[in-house]
Amino acid sequence: MLPAIDVLAGRVVRLSEGRRDAVTLEGGDPEALARRYRDEGAARLHVVDLDGAFDGSPTPTLVELLVAATSLPIQVGGGYRTLAAIEAALGAGADRVMVGTAALERIFLDRAVAQFGHALIVAVDVRDGMVAASGWTETSATPAVEHAARCAEVGVARLLVTSTHRDGSLGGPDLDLLATVAAVGLPVIAAGGVASLADLVAIRDLGCEGAIAGSALLAGRFTLPEALAAVAG
Repeated sequence: MLPAIDVLAGRVVRLSEGRRDAVTLEGGDPEALARRYRDEGAARLHVVDLDGAFDGSPTPTLVELLVAATSLPIQVGGGYRTLAAIEAALGAGADRVMVGTAALERIFLDRAVAQFGHALIVAVDVRDGMVAASGWTETSATPAVEHAARCAEVGVARLLVTSTHRDGSLGGPDLDLLATVAAVGLPVIAAGGVASLADLVAIRDLGCEGAIAGSALLAGRFTLPEALAAVAG
């Protein structure tokens, strides 16, 4: 189970369905929250550079800041649409980089897999069965399952699967979506809608590699130690 730190304009936020103008929770200073999660037992942080996602130009200094604050492994996403940007994030201290929009282009995907291997995560952000792109402001013509199968074919190490309608909603994960995408055979990290410890257990029991919790932690639905204990049991 990975705690999420989504950063917009230097502050931790949670957005409803990824909409820039729909902040549902405010979590304060990213460094302080990162240290809190480290102290509560996090083994890795899931960091989303929302400014990068919306503008298409991520900020490696965010990675440097959180690595320096915690010394934890960090997987980061948000606007990573070039090989150079991925390389910069890894150089800044991230150990995994999540790529969404750019991975829809087969040539880019082939090159990224060849260059970065297990450091690459493909984010499959799903809206009504199709892959969302460009910071979720657009919906592509690519079915999510087709995209996941292509990722498996070219050797992607793992997928981050998010239901955009559930993200930030505290409405429960889309277990049907997760099961469908996981059927392609790649390890899946699940995101979107987690609201309870039971949700985390259900995701684990589907065979997913992990789950992301953001709003539920900030809203106090459960603590990180409680979540880690639930999935361990």
